[in-house]
Amino acid sequence: MNRRLTYLTLLGSLFFAVFPFYFSFVVASHDNSALAQVKLLPGPNFLENVRRVFATVPFDLALANSALVASVNTCSVVLFSTLAGFAFAKLRFRGRTPLLLSVIATMMVPTQLGIIPLFILITRFEWHDTLAAVIVPALVNAFGVFFMTQYLSEALPTELLEAGRMDGCANHRLFWHVVLPAARPAMAVLGMLTFLGTWNDYLWPLVVLASPENQTVQVGLSQLRAGYVQDYSLALTGTVLATLPLIVVFGALSKQLIGGIMQGAVKG
Repeated sequence: MNRRLTYLTLLGSLFFAVFPFYFSFVVASHDNSALAQVKLLPGPNFLENVRRVFATVPFDLALANSALVASVNTCSVVLFSTLAGFAFAKLRFRGRTPLLLSVIATMMVPTQLGIIPLFILITRFEWHDTLAAVIVPALVNAFGVFFMTQYLSEALPTELLEAGRMDGCANHRLFWHVVLPAARPAMAVLGMLTFLGTWNDYLWPLVVLASPENQTVQVGLSQLRAGYVQDYSLALTGTVLATLPLIVVFGALSKQLIGGIMQGAVKG
């Protein structure tokens, strides 16, 4: 009975998680007039709506720009956060605690508060309306550093590092051969969260990117929703297309995510 209740709960959770995406696909496969009716089955207009999306805005460029920005930022955040997390968690140096506290304190500053000074700085660097203006400010973040510091302080035994040092390994060799294998599950989680956050970022790209060929996918979606009469089938078609890369990324990292969960279950 308990097992049956567990499966029913999982099936209910799966339904509520998948149904919004399925309903978006259903609306995207009909025309806008179908919203006045209750439609639960896909229609024949999805490919036509896809063609309209790419004809309305340069959505192919938006997808490519977002993929480039999200990929570069994800790799950078994961690498630098793991390096910083290793230093803060396992290395002893002067000023380590105040420096870590200052990094954590930046998480309490609202993002909107830094838009104006960041925009002035980007303008002085002549990066306005370039993808560098979106990529460079997000190459590392305080959350990633704090997350990896907390994970490595618990998951990486100090004795393992000491054994490596006794074998003659310097810190950079310890990082590549000891820290990275131990941090792989947390890196997968951080990478997924970073990719998702960068892909869904709307405010800063809207502020700093002006040309249609430089816009990201969220700015392109906002243009699909513009107009006095909104075409919901068109907007949700773009939403479905913008969601597919996130599903691919989750599928690619799911093995590491499950491995991290199982590793924690075995340790517990």
